[in-house]
Amino acid sequence: MNQLEALKQHSTVVADTGDFLQLAQFQPQDATTNPSLILKSVQKPDYAPLLAQTVARFGGRPSDEIVDRLLVRFGCEILAIVPGRVSTEVDARLSFDTAATIERAERLMALYQAEGVPSDRVLIKIAATWEGIEAAAQLERRGIRTNLTLLFAFCQALACAQARVQLISPFVGRIYDWHKKQAGSQWDEAARAGEHDPGVQSVRRIFEYYKRFGIGTEIMGASFRNCGQIVALAGCDLLTISPELLAQLAQPVASTDALPRALDADAARELDLQPLQHDQASFRLALNEDAMASEKLAEGIRAFCADSVRLEQLIAARQGR
Repeated sequence: MNQLEALKQHSTVVADTGDFLQLAQFQPQDATTNPSLILKSVQKPDYAPLLAQTVARFGGRPSDEIVDRLLVRFGCEILAIVPGRVSTEVDARLSFDTAATIERAERLMALYQAEGVPSDRVLIKIAATWEGIEAAAQLERRGIRTNLTLLFAFCQALACAQARVQLISPFVGRIYDWHKKQAGSQWDEAARAGEHDPGVQSVRRIFEYYKRFGIGTEIMGASFRNCGQIVALAGCDLLTISPELLAQLAQPVASTDALPRALDADAARELDLQPLQHDQASFRLALNEDAMASEKLAEGIRAFCADSVRLEQLIAARQGR
């Protein structure tokens, strides 16, 4: 048994990619995408025809609609391979507009339904801003399941729990990146590895709180930099992993030792924790007080916005604009 097979005994494995031709070999349950992953894929020869076909079919429509149709096309291709769900992201430029986020999410879901995809196989990804979380709360009440992404702070996880969203994606690797950069030459990689990794510790705190208070929102660790971070979160509800790291986990290993469960829901239920909650003012203050989370959330939104623009530019180029 390799580490990937062992990991699947503790957590649901999700592929984090738009490169759906790689999916079958790893047999993930679900898959996640974002504008950056789709942009990367459509620039490869294997996927360029999907962009060309989408533009040829819907070229007279507004560019934002064509982007959504392209995202759904990728999502449908992924769902033909994975047995579970696909996450498709709302344009990050709407991250601070609740009404526009709801409108775009409903359009994405309508496009999936027009392709015959049932709603329970789609998660709409939304940045975990206050406005995004409020949009998710309303969408959940309308039967549209959401995945709150770019989650770095405990206050974001609390607000998502209060909103009863389906799933959150705390970003392990980007938290790790920030702390490593801040420490500079003082960073001790060995001392901050595994369970001592700041990104791993962030997810553990959320996991323990959610399980202690019976919160139904699923936790999906995301944005991994190495296999050690993944192994240290075995037992998390889900783990979304890039094809590169899935390939590493799938390598044969000499040891026959079982991969241990690192996160234990039963143990978490026995912890002595106090229930917490946020309103808008306390959420914004808590996020502001967390320099890492504030910086990485803003940075992540900017990057996704830029890649959405680049997707629109590729479409415009195809249209000869």
